Amino acid sequence: MVEARRHGRDDPGAVSVDEDPRDAGWHIETSYWSGSEWRSNIRSRERGLLALFLLTDVGMDDAPTRIRVGSHVDAARVLAPAGDDGMDMAASGPLVGEASAHREVVHATGSAGDVFLCHPFLVHAASWPHRGTTARMITQPGIALLEPFALEDRGTAYPVEAAILDVVRETI
Repeated sequence: MVEARRHGRDDPGAVSVDEDPRDAGWHIETSYWSGSEWRSNIRSRERGLLALFLLTDVGMDDAPTRIRVGSHVDAARVLAPAGDDGMDMAASGPLVGEASAHREVVHATGSAGDVFLCHPFLVHAASWPHRGTTARMITQPGIALLEPFALEDRGTAYPVEAAILDVVRETI
């Protein structure tokens, strides 16, 4: 368990976390329950977007989410061979992390109320340490799909679906 310590003369309730939380690895969000585990597949079954909602101000000292720019392309290549069955996070996490390691990293910082709407295959990770003066709060509610992406016709595809098709068209 991560141990938090209170600090700061002006804000005795501020929290600083120095220890590795052990859940800050690179990953994509899972999108559907298979009956026994959460999984992601190439059709992004049940997840239309990755949404990051900042409920408080989040600066660089507040352990912002790390994002690998353009990594949705790498994740699509990882997921494609697994087809409709997809992969669980334990299997996909290390693979998408390795496949996207060359990507630029940016941080999801901003003001309370800011929302990042991202491709559902965007590779991201928690960060630490939290050295801010107040607690930071974010949430990632699922943005659902009515049905999985068909991945058939780029001309009629939704933008998220078109990005998947551009990468894996020849492998499906």
